Amino acid sequence: MSSLLEKAKKLPDSPGVYMFLGKKRRVLYVGKATSIRDRVRSYFNKDIVESRGPLIQKMLSEAKTVDCIKTDSVLEALILEANLIKKYQPIYNTKEKSDKSFNYVIITDEDFPRILLVREKEILQNKISNHKSDILNLKSAFGPFPQGSTLKEALKIIRKIFLFRDTCIPPHKKYTDKLEYIGMSFKKGLGKPCFNRQIGLCPGVCTGEISKKEYQNTIRNIKFLFEGKKKTIIKKLTSEMNAAAKKREFEKAGEIKKTLFALKHIQDISLIKPTTYPGLAKRSGAGNLQPTTFKIEAYDVAHMAGKHIVGVMVVIEDGVVKKSDYRKFNIKTVETGNDVGALKEIIERRLGHAEWPLPRLFVVDGGKAQVNAVEHIFKKYEIQIPVVGVVKNEHHRPKNILGNRRIIENNEKEILLANSEAHRFAVAFHRKNLRKKLK
Repeated sequence: MSSLLEKAKKLPDSPGVYMFLGKKRRVLYVGKATSIRDRVRSYFNKDIVESRGPLIQKMLSEAKTVDCIKTDSVLEALILEANLIKKYQPIYNTKEKSDKSFNYVIITDEDFPRILLVREKEILQNKISNHKSDILNLKSAFGPFPQGSTLKEALKIIRKIFLFRDTCIPPHKKYTDKLEYIGMSFKKGLGKPCFNRQIGLCPGVCTGEISKKEYQNTIRNIKFLFEGKKKTIIKKLTSEMNAAAKKREFEKAGEIKKTLFALKHIQDISLIKPTTYPGLAKRSGAGNLQPTTFKIEAYDVAHMAGKHIVGVMVVIEDGVVKKSDYRKFNIKTVETGNDVGALKEIIERRLGHAEWPLPRLFVVDGGKAQVNAVEHIFKKYEIQIPVVGVVKNEHHRPKNILGNRRIIENNEKEILLANSEAHRFAVAFHRKNLRKKLK
């Protein structure tokens, strides 16, 4: 047991999947985590029987080692967990669930397939509950997923990236790719939109705004995602975006670019369930306990009389500076002392790095203009991370913090530390840059 705990301490503090392995590396149990290290360490609490039950205690007694696979997001960890459970059939995963209560995502076999969440017993009975048709025309099934509520949240996230149909009806069963009825004229967009179309969660199957071919392309991307092939989707979408741009179809290229960004920066805070771990005090902006570090990114811009503009990003995790994650930016698009314009460039470039984990809070040096600029970019990419701005007095000392009051009250010390460190780092980088240019 002590060797397992030592192994747990060396696991990565990132999203992913962990596997407890027994003799001959037999997979005993598979789980997902926001922080692999924190989650696996939680198995060695003294109250493991009360918190996880005797079954998991027995699994730990048989485990010889623990392995893991990192992912870019909790959503991808959720999908990978299901694929590994299906592949290895771990005995302690199946024992935790009974009465065929695992959840599956299914794609129906129709011209405009639906994406539905069903239980295993419904698939075995060949029925879909709460839908017009009792017969399940099943084309593809993905799972098993142990937690239905988490899977529902995951589907909401996926639906924001790839719009799909669930219950709305196509305008006609003989509807073709040319957006016409056979035997009667039909013009794009004249059908009555369903509720999900009105709120932007359906691509317009019911109104004829998307062809069968285009919709099948979306379904193909969703399949790739559930098969763990995100890189394949990114490569495919990048090719489609470049092709659209080459044809001067800039609106289409722009939509694909937004989809690519959403895919590379999956916002899955809703999948992180409140949990406590021994010796850890994890806080969110709302004061909830979370199984992650509270990470802050702070930004500042430095220049001399509006020239030689540079910017920086610094990182604070649980009140401690993390210099290995600091980043420098030579401003390329702004030539005069436009702090807001420089900040926009920095944020856009930062968001282009999918390999940099997003923080729980953004801190900018400046007032309402700076905060609004960042929030405008976040709105464009559907990012829901709070932003606060530190306003300075004439002596360049903090006099006010703009933003969510509860977040500020709970994290004021860390916000001011992040802002101060960003200013120090920006000034040092600017001076160094200036000395090089003056040589």
